[in-house]
Amino acid sequence: MTTIATDAGGFNPTDLTSLLQRACAAAELDPTTARLLRGHTNAVFVTGEVVVKIARSGTQASSVQRTVDLVTWLTAQGFPTVPLHPVKQPVDLDGHYATYWTYLPQPAHPVAAEQLAGPLRALHRLTDPPTPLAPVDTVAAVRRSLTRTRALAAEELDYLSRRLDHLEADLADVTYLLPPAVIQGDPQHRNALHTRDGGAVLCDWDTASFGQPEWDLITVEIHCRRFGHGRAHYEAFAQRYGLDVTTWDGYPVLAALRELRMITTNAKRAATDNGTLEEVRRRISHLGDEGTGQPWNIL
Repeated sequence: MTTIATDAGGFNPTDLTSLLQRACAAAELDPTTARLLRGHTNAVFVTGEVVVKIARSGTQASSVQRTVDLVTWLTAQGFPTVPLHPVKQPVDLDGHYATYWTYLPQPAHPVAAEQLAGPLRALHRLTDPPTPLAPVDTVAAVRRSLTRTRALAAEELDYLSRRLDHLEADLADVTYLLPPAVIQGDPQHRNALHTRDGGAVLCDWDTASFGQPEWDLITVEIHCRRFGHGRAHYEAFAQRYGLDVTTWDGYPVLAALRELRMITTNAKRAATDNGTLEEVRRRISHLGDEGTGQPWNIL
């Protein structure tokens, strides 16, 4: 296999080639047929009927093990999730952790928002996971991202920090509609997959946590509104789920915080010489009531 010409997930191409070869060897897979599926946060490859996901350096072993344990539990209950490939995992590759999943071939069109409703409704009824899940803390997540952001100017960071402070104060007064439960953390069209029988399953459980399901519902709404899927897609989702979160008085606060997290998560990875920084700054310009309908570009 030749060296992979990509910096997927922040990897050096030569290092990633070696990691993929070792990950495949550990599960008796063929690395010569591997192709990159996704490289935004982690490096995700498919070889044959198996997906190999390699986490970036710095990802905690306990976090990856938690994901494996959670998905094992969900699968045992018949929950609609992408199943793990039946090998012992995760595999430690000197600080990079590999996990293995069943490959589901995908059509050109993404999963529709409406197809997320059933799986999310079932997930939000689960209140006793076998492995402890971190509580939702969007404010803390945004603060961590701000402290790690180097590409934005000081006045931009100050603006985002002040906005976060105001939203944190408003969050303290929010009364939720739903009881706390297991949540996916980032449910959206690209974190679900079509099944061979025409259904859909959730995937990408790295952000799973325990907290208010409203965070999941608002994430779906933002992706429909910001990334070109349209209001009708969201309305179909809300009808099938049984709740339109945009009619709730806590919606403006949670939506603003979730959008701020989406901006700052990308800001900490942005550099002055790539298009990510330009898009982050464009998103910042769309914050506030006057910009809630402006489209964003996928990063």
